[in-house]
Amino acid sequence: MKKKQPFATFATLLALSIGSAHAGAIDALKKFNADADGISGSFSQTVKSKKKTQTTNGSFKILRPGLFRWEYTSPYKQTIVGDGKTIWLYDVDLAQITKSPQDQTIGDSPAAILSNKSALDSSYALQEDGTSNGIDYVLAKPKKNNAGYQYIRIGFKGDALAAMQLKDSFGNETTIRFNNLNMQPNLPRSAFKFTPPEGVDVLSN
Repeated sequence: MKKKQPFATFATLLALSIGSAHAGAIDALKKFNADADGISGSFSQTVKSKKKTQTTNGSFKILRPGLFRWEYTSPYKQTIVGDGKTIWLYDVDLAQITKSPQDQTIGDSPAAILSNKSALDSSYALQEDGTSNGIDYVLAKPKKNNAGYQYIRIGFKGDALAAMQLKDSFGNETTIRFNNLNMQPNLPRSAFKFTPPEGVDVLSN
């Protein structure tokens, strides 16, 4: 069975708060980064490598600071939960769970941007990157050379998050389309509690 690298992709997806390619959208970004306490919605994600292209779909919930739940629903089922202390990765097909310390796992990766309001300025260099199909893009390059990816492009329509593109250090390209966004989802902290199902192996990183 071919294996995914869900957290690496997920960590990149969490960069979706970065911003837009013109001053108005950058202002909207700054307001979002200062004011937003949570976000939820659905997504379609396409990963293109040299040998294949795979599209997945799912939903996500984020509650600042430090809580997130990312669920792939098709064509496979996988759940990633950050409860503030531990990241749980549940692969339903393999009946296997991997848990990792959250602070060590996300570090200053893009995952930190939504869970830590100060991560944006400390970890990324931003520049305007044009408009395509009505979406304004910003190019975000990590300040550290060992970040694991070459760049992130984040697209907005007005103040609304619309898309994100990523190219990792192996040349794989990921494109995400966001839908049904709720910027005030009023999420309970209990939504980010994860209890391993009985009979599922739990591995520690």
